[in-house]
Amino acid sequence: MSADPYGDPDLVAIYDVDNPAGMDHEYYRAVADTLDARRIVDLGCGTGLLTRTLVKPGRVVTGIDPSITMLNWARAQPGAELVSWVHGDATAIAPTSDIDLVVCTGNAIMHLDQDELGTALSHIRKALRPGGTMSFESRNPVLREWEMWTREATRDERETALGRLVEWIDVTDVTDERVTFEAHSVLPSGEHRVYTNILYFRDVDAFQAALRGAGFQEVEVFGGWRGEEVSRMAGVHVYQSR
Repeated sequence: MSADPYGDPDLVAIYDVDNPAGMDHEYYRAVADTLDARRIVDLGCGTGLLTRTLVKPGRVVTGIDPSITMLNWARAQPGAELVSWVHGDATAIAPTSDIDLVVCTGNAIMHLDQDELGTALSHIRKALRPGGTMSFESRNPVLREWEMWTREATRDERETALGRLVEWIDVTDVTDERVTFEAHSVLPSGEHRVYTNILYFRDVDAFQAALRGAGFQEVEVFGGWRGEEVSRMAGVHVYQSR
């Protein structure tokens, strides 16, 4: 096992295949354009798939990620030289009060426990300029998605750049909002790699309390990437905070 579930250099190579650009990326680019953001931080940038598309003339874009494996992959992609890449977490964001927009995408914020969330939001608030915006998304806990993450439901065999992979997920613990699960990958050689993941499924009230506790005054929540109203059945909650 690895402390970093995204620290496998072989599996990072197929991460973007499993997590392609979609409506989420369109949403964050639109937020940046609407704000006319000049200084943007992508916190938890991973492979930098979104980060690199945020680059425009006159913009300064920074990608931050705690996985050096993911970050090294990001640095090697086309257009990566136009982004400043930083190995670290939210504490790596300097309290400059001049950032226009911080995004935290791909459910990255769900990896933070309560203390880590408070610390991250506090650092982000100090980095943002007056009126600056933080935007992120989180899965709706009401849907209890983890109950479908069984070996039987998730097992898959497919051809990849690594050859034929056999993959599945097993949930090993659910305690309150904390869901622990193992991601299994069996390589063509027969090698079986297992990585432990932890996600925190918080509801809207919990995120609103954490944001206001960190000093954010305005919190908008949407029930989808088109600005839908929040509903119990929304698959994703999208936040914009100032």
